[in-house]
Amino acid sequence: MVFQVYAILSRSLDRRMSTSEPPSYTSVALAGVGTGALQTLILSPVELVKIRLQLEAAGRKRQGPVDMVRDIMRREGLRGIYRGLTVTALRDAPSHGVYFWTYEYARERLHPGCRSTGQESLATMLVSGGLAGVASWVCCYPLDVVKSRLQAQTQTHPPSPRYRGVVDCFRKSVREEGLPVLWRGLGTAVARAFVVNGAIFSAYELALRFLVRNNGRQTLVMEEMKCHDH
Repeated sequence: MVFQVYAILSRSLDRRMSTSEPPSYTSVALAGVGTGALQTLILSPVELVKIRLQLEAAGRKRQGPVDMVRDIMRREGLRGIYRGLTVTALRDAPSHGVYFWTYEYARERLHPGCRSTGQESLATMLVSGGLAGVASWVCCYPLDVVKSRLQAQTQTHPPSPRYRGVVDCFRKSVREEGLPVLWRGLGTAVARAFVVNGAIFSAYELALRFLVRNNGRQTLVMEEMKCHDH
C-alpha cells in the first residue's frame, strides 16, 4: 500500500505530464512526505499496541492485541488509541521523504539512466534500498525514541503521566540521561534497516518488472489473435 500511494503521489505532484520520464527528485521527496503522513493513521495505533504489549508487567496475565485495544479503549478512550499520533507523523513524514529520495538518487548514481529504463541490476536495488533504509532511520531516530516513550505511558497511572508532550519528553530525556539516549540502539536499527529495505525494494522492483513484462506478453498475444481473426 505504501508503494502504491507513493507512486500515485509522485506522479500527481510532478509538473511534467509525460509518463515516459521518471518523476523529479522534488516530486519524489514530497510524495514520500505525503505517504509517510498518511500511513501514520494506521501505523500509530499499531505501534502503540505493540509497545504496550512489550511493556506489560511480568506478573500480569498476558493479553493479545485485541484485548490490549479493548483495554486501552476502556481506560483511555479513542484518544488513547491515537496517543503519539503527532510525534509519529513528525517522524514518518520527513523520514519517508528521505527514504524514497535516497533510493531514487542512489539507484541513478549506481546505474545511470536506470530511472528511465528500469534496467538496474539486483545489486543496485539491494544497495540503494539498503541506503534508503539507513538514511531514513538516521534522520528520524531521536523522534522514534521520544515516540516510544510517549506511547509507553498511560493517562491512568497516578499521579500523572511523566511526559506532557514531545518537547517535554525531549527535555527530560536529555536532562536525565544525556544526548546519547536519543541515539541509543541506532547501530542495530540501521544494520537491520539496510538488510530489510534492500530486500523490500528488490522484491518490489522485481515484482513490478515481472507484472509489466507479463502484461506486455498478454497484450501482444491479444493483438496477434485479432490479426488472425481478420
